[in-house]
Amino acid sequence: MMNQRLIWRMTPLCVLLGSVFATSAWSASAAPAAAQVVGTAAQPALMHAKLWPAGLDPKPYLVSEKLDGVRAVWDGHNLRFRSGLPIAAPGWFTAGLPKTPLDGELWLGRGRFDELSGTVRKKVPVEAEWRQLRYMIFDLPGAVGSFAERTARITAILAQARQPWLQAVAQTQVSHADSLQALLNQTVKEGGEGLVLHRANALWSPGRSDALLKLKPMPDEEARVVAHLPGKGKHAGRMGALLLVMPDGQQFALGTGFSDAERADPPPVGATVTYRYRSRTPNGLPRFASFMRVQPQ
Repeated sequence: MMNQRLIWRMTPLCVLLGSVFATSAWSASAAPAAAQVVGTAAQPALMHAKLWPAGLDPKPYLVSEKLDGVRAVWDGHNLRFRSGLPIAAPGWFTAGLPKTPLDGELWLGRGRFDELSGTVRKKVPVEAEWRQLRYMIFDLPGAVGSFAERTARITAILAQARQPWLQAVAQTQVSHADSLQALLNQTVKEGGEGLVLHRANALWSPGRSDALLKLKPMPDEEARVVAHLPGKGKHAGRMGALLLVMPDGQQFALGTGFSDAERADPPPVGATVTYRYRSRTPNGLPRFASFMRVQPQ
């Protein structure tokens, strides 16, 4: 916990920028080159979604709900977070998984992410908690064939596994843009986060591509914490903002969306956090960014 003896993780430049606790972004050239970085386990090769561009025809895509869960990768022997670190799942849970590699979300239901995160991050799993969640599968990492073909294989694999908590993410087709918007509106109204669209004929390929897209009312992205910036005024003595580095190397200060408890005990350096934003600057930095959550790892 942070207290009066807290040692801030920051460089001298961060001290000079301590007043920067709003969500205004600044470029990588102004960021501290020696920001502390915490090493992580080797990350598994996975597909990652880009944002859905307005005006794109949805007919070539299979559409599913974007689940508010924790991504989990099964390599046939071990269950891991997308960071590569192991998930401490009960023995019965992993014993019930097939030998085929799986990619999916550990999920408790809509609006229960914080509860889920607490369950899957425990070093010693609590069986009663794990009995409540489901492992929702949406792809087969490294498998051959189109996404539509892989989806059919998922159904067959899970039917053979016969585990009620092991389920396939439902996929559907949408004929035109108006129908896609209506589906998004209905999903959000019912408590969902948004939609994921995967081009039906796309082969599996790691990284980000136009084959996998996400659609939400307000887009969100992830970035890694490289430093804590101190607060001023009512936030004096606590974290004022997180200094984040985006996948492209640009850095910005994220200072809104935090509770008092999160400012007193902020996400550690090296953690991955999710933030939402309204738009981007011409340089690609987020405008009006707000903290959402820490990703378990």
